[in-house]
Amino acid sequence: MELGVRRLFSTTFIANAEKRAQDVPEARPQPPSTDHRERVLTIPNALTMARILSAPYIGYLIVQQDYGLALAGCVVLGLTDALDGYIARKYSMQSFVGSIIDPAADKALMTTLTLALAYGGLLPTTLAVVIIGRDVALSFAAFFIRWATLPGPKTLRRYFDLSIPSIEVRPTVISKWNTALQLSLMGATLASPVFGIPADFVGLVGFQWLTGATTVLSGLGYLTSKDAVHRLTKAEVAKRIPKPHILPKRK
Repeated sequence: MELGVRRLFSTTFIANAEKRAQDVPEARPQPPSTDHRERVLTIPNALTMARILSAPYIGYLIVQQDYGLALAGCVVLGLTDALDGYIARKYSMQSFVGSIIDPAADKALMTTLTLALAYGGLLPTTLAVVIIGRDVALSFAAFFIRWATLPGPKTLRRYFDLSIPSIEVRPTVISKWNTALQLSLMGATLASPVFGIPADFVGLVGFQWLTGATTVLSGLGYLTSKDAVHRLTKAEVAKRIPKPHILPKRK
């Protein structure tokens, strides 16, 4: 009888266990993430960040009237700008992050030079307001466009995650000329006390008017051009994502 009870208990236990196993829902595989991420830490991006971090020191040198060293620093930053662009094109390291921080580095240096030179009385205040006002307006526009083109779900964390590309900023022709003119003007203005050129020199004043006019035109060009801000397609995003390295199978 005792043996029969044990068999009955074992059969009942196994039956209940099988029933509980059937009641447990099967784990469903999670759908793959639709986020497309690209490599952020690249040599061009590192050089660009170095330019951004160096800009305040250039401004400090100008305020301290150490114009010679500040001019040399601007030359080094200019060479670095050319170098990171060459590396990005040569080794296909273009990225959404680079398209954002590269012009941001130019603007950081430009804003620093503009404020420092205006503070020192070497640059007209009106021109400084025009240059900085344009950059502030474009910055607000860029923030709005980034949010509008960010693939869902839209969260602040994803908004500031620069490894999720959504747009590409393409400088217009007039903006490229304006950037070159602004940098040239800042260099000439910074060099004027080094080489003893007066601030009211007619060539320098004409340069200031030309730069101010192209600054206004370039700002309007960004707002009216359809090609200045390009929304990336899924195929374009996929090309930017580095492919994982797959080890060969052992024979």
